Amino acid sequence: MTSHGSKESIMKLFKDLFFTDYGALSLAVIVFMLGMAWWYLRFFLRKMDQKPGSE
Repeated sequence: MTSHGSKESIMKLFKDLFFTDYGALSLAVIVFMLGMAWWYLRFFLRKMDQKPGSE
């Protein structure tokens, strides 16, 4: 149900994301934040499984 104009705008968004300086920086920030979220999730889950006093 997507129109041809919608496809073109989505392709423009991907082109801007991957091939411009502001898109590359945005992508880097998104990847960094996802990596940070993954690290914190593992860190806190590991700490919750530890017994008190075993830091």
